[in-house]
Amino acid sequence: MPEDRELDALRAAVTCSAVLENLAATWRFDARESTRNALKYRSGPGEVLIINHDGKGWWDPLSNAKGDVFDLVQHLYPDLNFGEVRKKLRPLVGLTPSYPAAPPRDGLRKADRPVASRWSGRPRLRPGSPAWTYLHQQRALSGAVLEAATAGDVVREGHLGSAWFAHHDNGTVTHVEIRGSAYKGSLSGGHKTLFQFKAHRGYPRRLVIAEAPIDTLSLALLEQMRGDTLYVATGGGMGPGTLRALEGLLAAMARVKGAEAASAADANDAGERFARRHAELAAAAGVAFMRLRPPDNLDWNDVLTKGGNL
Repeated sequence: MPEDRELDALRAAVTCSAVLENLAATWRFDARESTRNALKYRSGPGEVLIINHDGKGWWDPLSNAKGDVFDLVQHLYPDLNFGEVRKKLRPLVGLTPSYPAAPPRDGLRKADRPVASRWSGRPRLRPGSPAWTYLHQQRALSGAVLEAATAGDVVREGHLGSAWFAHHDNGTVTHVEIRGSAYKGSLSGGHKTLFQFKAHRGYPRRLVIAEAPIDTLSLALLEQMRGDTLYVATGGGMGPGTLRALEGLLAAMARVKGAEAASAADANDAGERFARRHAELAAAAGVAFMRLRPPDNLDWNDVLTKGGNL
């Protein structure tokens, strides 16, 4: 078969999902955060790829990387030349993806009730409550920060002393992250957007993007809850809902004189990838950007609990 015809045949007969499942065994399908037109696969911490165009395309939400099956193989194996990529793809012709399930990250069974309903059934934080005590004593968050988070209704009491952190979309709770002294996960059945915390009224001119809600609150405390700042957390990897929410906030801030965005992602390899993606989003919106980086291999709650300051 002539080379150009073989290339077209491979593009038509090999899906990007089949490539991930057969050439890179660490990738697993995240059904909960996938949609019909965007299939999310996860690998190591902070590693996410989205399969689109009915399996013929893909993109990396943490970078500008995207393309077809040939680009995907070279993304996974940068040292391969084009001829070697063709050899990798030939055995995958006609293979149907099996969509291996990603390990559950929340440890919870899927509930019948919507996430928003389950959130509304939980009590608010109060001084001395189990979640308040965990966040205050183990995570070093001050009473003032916890009162502001409670007033904004972004944190509630969970089960067994855990704290629930809400992601909102147009005022509706769409996702809940859970943190406790012995548990880390999220409610099943929702979809991520952003955890958002603002301690004061008024429209912000500064957007600070962290990974976890506790890091968001920690940095807000370290910065003495700046009145000009909206602190947000992506909950780790950025799926379609999170990207839309960030793009919407940045577009709104672009209309504010002197607006700026800052990435407060963790000081590790995954955090640096997130920060680069944050910078790209800010540049696309025309908003000034800076990297707000904790010390090496730390996050902002580490800085807070170790008694650090800015």
